[in-house]
Amino acid sequence: MAQPIISFNNVSKRYPGGREALSNINFTVEAGEFVLLTGHSGAGKSTLLKLIPAIERASSGTILVNGQSISTLSGRGIPYLRRNLGLVFQDQKLLFDRSVFDNVILPMLVTGQSHAESTRRVRAALDKVGLLDRERANPVALSGGEQQRLCIARAIVNRPTILIADEPTASLDDEYADAIMEMFRSFNQVGVTVLIATHDRDLIAHSSPRVVHLQRGRVLDKATA
Repeated sequence: MAQPIISFNNVSKRYPGGREALSNINFTVEAGEFVLLTGHSGAGKSTLLKLIPAIERASSGTILVNGQSISTLSGRGIPYLRRNLGLVFQDQKLLFDRSVFDNVILPMLVTGQSHAESTRRVRAALDKVGLLDRERANPVALSGGEQQRLCIARAIVNRPTILIADEPTASLDDEYADAIMEMFRSFNQVGVTVLIATHDRDLIAHSSPRVVHLQRGRVLDKATA
């Protein structure tokens, strides 16, 4: 039996002062799955996602990503872990003193790819999200939906095996939200494992992937919506 690509085993996360954001979390994601992580604001969705790329560290329990234990991962090992991850978080961290193209090429600068290969991949990613004609624009000139698509281009430029997104359709109108979700589905169709946190009820109701529910830092159940 193949090992899950993501595995949480009795994982808890406590912050200074004793606040427990996650309590005894157990769940797995298989390679090639499309999973929605749902729950009310403050349920622990963002914290859980940040544990996967080691942005946050678990207080107890074990997290395995591609068979690698995150709890024993050294600081030097984190960049290697993240090479296989595409990350789209609410804090976009776009650089407004650089062009759209330069924002997307940033992840390529640490992988040792040639300039020609990096340029090819950046333009392929921008084309995928419909922003190739804006590559020389400054991100500040983009609409909210375009900025979100720019973040997705940056997340996929390294051809990750796992794509993680935290509320990627928040504050977007229905047209933009549908287009962005269609992008994630297209990535999943070519084998990328997708894990998305959302509390958008319409999105959950009209999606067909597996749904994992969080409530007050605990997994309630697992179901197929």
